[in-house]
Amino acid sequence: MLYIAILKGSDSIRMSFETIKARDVINYIGRPNVLIIDLRSHEDYMKGHIPSAINIPYENLENERHKIKRNALLILYCDRGHISLMAARDLMKYGYQIKNMHGGFQAFYGRQM
Repeated sequence: MLYIAILKGSDSIRMSFETIKARDVINYIGRPNVLIIDLRSHEDYMKGHIPSAINIPYENLENERHKIKRNALLILYCDRGHISLMAARDLMKYGYQIKNMHGGFQAFYGRQM
């Protein structure tokens, strides 16, 4: 699924991100210029996370955004996929290349109902 937003006005730009399946994230683990971001709480991250993922809890994302490399492809996930969708919408306005993982951490480990 591709999400596209078009801003109106003289400086209109096209912004989009793709939603990918959890099983496809494995293809991005450990790749250069790919940053997998776990948006869950630090406590949940410490209980388990996708290999090579870094933790930036959603509530800290705006303050931590300056630490994210502009040229990196961002793979975003949360617990079930709702928070990462909001984060993708938030970050795309800054020009990041984003893929949102559908179903979140639960889908990656096959526990989502």
